[in-house]
Formats: sequence, structure tokens, C-alpha cells
Amino acid sequence: MIESLNFHRHGDKKNSEFFETYLIRLLEERDRVGLTELIREIDALMITVEPGRSTEHIAELCLMTPYHYLVTLESESHLTHIMRIDLDSPDLLVREVKDPNIRGIFRSLNAVYPIGSYKPYSRYMGEVLRVTDLHGVVRLQREREFRFFSQDDIRRLELPGNLAVSKPSPYTHNIVAYLEREPSDLRVYALGWSSIRSNVQEAYLAAKELQKRLRIDTLILPIDHLATRVYSQNREVAILEYLSWSSYYYWGSYYIKDQNSSTNVTKSVHHSQEFRSPAKVFTANNTPYFVNHLEKLPSPTETFVRNYGPRLHHIAVSVRDGETDGLENIEYVVNAIRQQGKDFLLDVIGSKEQGLKQIFSSASEHSSLIIEYVQRYGDFNGFFAKDNVAELTRAAGVEEELLEMEAQAVRISQ
Repeated sequence: MIESLNFHRHGDKKNSEFFETYLIRLLEERDRVGLTELIREIDALMITVEPGRSTEHIAELCLMTPYHYLVTLESESHLTHIMRIDLDSPDLLVREVKDPNIRGIFRSLNAVYPIGSYKPYSRYMGEVLRVTDLHGVVRLQREREFRFFSQDDIRRLELPGNLAVSKPSPYTHNIVAYLEREPSDLRVYALGWSSIRSNVQEAYLAAKELQKRLRIDTLILPIDHLATRVYSQNREVAILEYLSWSSYYYWGSYYIKDQNSSTNVTKSVHHSQEFRSPAKVFTANNTPYFVNHLEKLPSPTETFVRNYGPRLHHIAVSVRDGETDGLENIEYVVNAIRQQGKDFLLDVIGSKEQGLKQIFSSASEHSSLIIEYVQRYGDFNGFFAKDNVAELTRAAGVEEELLEMEAQAVRISQ
């Protein structure tokens, strides 16, 4: 039996007695009832974009990541575009509503947040986890008081009918879905009519040709981690909840004093390599927003959550270690993409001595997601250097302030 508590703990962030007590109890019970063995890697990520913007977002992703456009599944109200690297890495499901007047549950999660409501369909939805016994996993999770959409709900939401889909988390607003599949089987999503759409295919091929011409196609590797931002008071429960839904373990937490936040990492018990199942990172303020006027502390993470709602902040993509034309590969990739008009929030930061270099792109106008690039040196297996995280968090906070002013200007003009 896998023992989820036997992994080495990292970090310097101190957790509450509640967290440490229930971390042990929840993971021991998860192992004992067999859920750790039944729930495997992340099979797919689900994103929803603004109406009419999926083709542009797919082109953007095909340039900035290793993903390829595979096929489009068309249902009555939605287009779901399937993107894939290979069967060793998660798929991307890019979902677009046909009629902008449709107001579903995922749009409502944006509605009460000033920047979130500005782009009501732009959000990350959640992950699809591969399981070996769908009925058994759902039964065990329901016995633990976890809630799922009914099959009627899934049909109304026009999600794949072969998924078991959780209700959105009260802490992250993300969903978790389960898909039963053997490792040797193809991923299949039971939804609508399948076709290769000519406009999407043309945009995809053009992006991949550009990627090849820029000589970055072999330098950009699969997803490294997924970073979600939550309210300060929900840090510990968001982590514990995700560990309960998944077969991940608690890797550790770091205290980022300069930006009044903490970075908290969970990883798959089944795969040590992130490209097989990306790490899940949770970032939160150390203090709630309403004490900032007293403490005079920076608050970029809490500000992001108040502007967008709790949600995924960025998808981190690995860059191959090495150099191209005398530049570190990450510098070469970023320079090439910058020349195509894509903005980044800062220059590449980090060093070989620290073990890695990192950078954030600007938020996508189509999905509101940021792409992070990470290049590790040698056998460095960490996720960040403290100074890097502080600078990345500060830069993201500056952009969020500008986006908030832009959203306010739009509301005034209306």
C-alpha cells in the first residue's frame, strides 16, 4: 500500500495544529480505503474562454506551449476543442459557449468580482483525474461527503458524459472530474459531434510553423505546475481538500515575507516527473486584506483573489536545460515570443546558482491565464527560489492593478 505521508517535507511555513492533524488523518484514511491507488494522474485540464475567442487562444497556446490541436467536439451550446501533446501529458480542453447570452454556473463564478465580471467566460475550470474504477471512487468519495453533479446536470452543462464531475470547490472555485481509463487506452471524451474545424486547424498549423521557424519547438516542454490563488483564510483547507480529491501529497510550504504570502506545493504520489502529472501549487496571503491599512503590508495575492475570485493564476511550462545561440534556452524562448508581440511582466529572473530561472507572461486576453516558463539546471528539483517568487508575485500584482483600472474605465463608459 502506498503511504502518502512518507514523502520528504520541504519549506519553512508553519501550519496550524488543525492542518497538521487532519493532514495525517485524511491521508492515512485515503491510503487505507484504497483511493490513493484508485486515483492516478491528471489526464486533462479544462479552460473556458470568451465567446468567439477559442481559435485565437488555441493559436496562442500552440505558439507558447507544446500543445497541438486535435479535434473539436460540438454540442448544442458549446464547442470543446481538444489539445494534446501525447498520452504521457495532460490534454487541454478549451471550451467556448456559442451564445454569449447563456449564463451557466462557470460564468456565475466570475460575476461578483470586478475583473472576473469584465471577462465573464474567461477562467480555468479544473482537472480531469484518471481513475481505475470510476464507480468505486465516486462511491468512496460520496461516503466522505464529497458532492458531484448528477448525470442530468452534466448533460445540461454539456460536459463529457463519461466523466464524474464534482461541484465547484468553495475554496478554489475549481472542479475535479474523474475519467476511468487504462494507461494503454486512448483518452476519449463522450460529448457531441467530432470534427476538425478548418479555421482552428489553419490557426494551429500557422502557430506551429512559426514555432518551428523560431526554433523554439524543441525547447518548450510539457506543463510543470498549476498555480491557484486563494484567500488567506482558505490556504490550509484548499490544500487539504485537493489532497482528499486526488492522490497528491503535501510537498511543503514556503513563507514569502517580501510579498506577505506563502507558496504551498502538492505533488503526485504516483509520478515524480511533473510532465506526467503537474504539481498543484496554492498561493495565499499571510494576512487578510482588511488589516493591510493597519500593517502597511503588500497584498498582491489577496488583491488578485478579490479582483478575479479564487482561481488558477498561471500554468507553468518547462524549458529544456541548455543554451541556444549563446543564450540560456529560457532567454531564447522568451525573446522569440516577445518578438511576436506577446508581453511579459518582467525580465527572466533567477540564476544557475539558484538552480532555476523563471518568468511570467502577461495574462491572456482570451482566458485571463498567465504562462510561466521555468528552466531548471542540472538535478535541481525545487519549484522556485524565494527571491524569484517575491519578484514574480510583485510583477503580477502591478499588472492586476492596471487591469482593475481598465475594468473600472469600461464600467464607467457603459
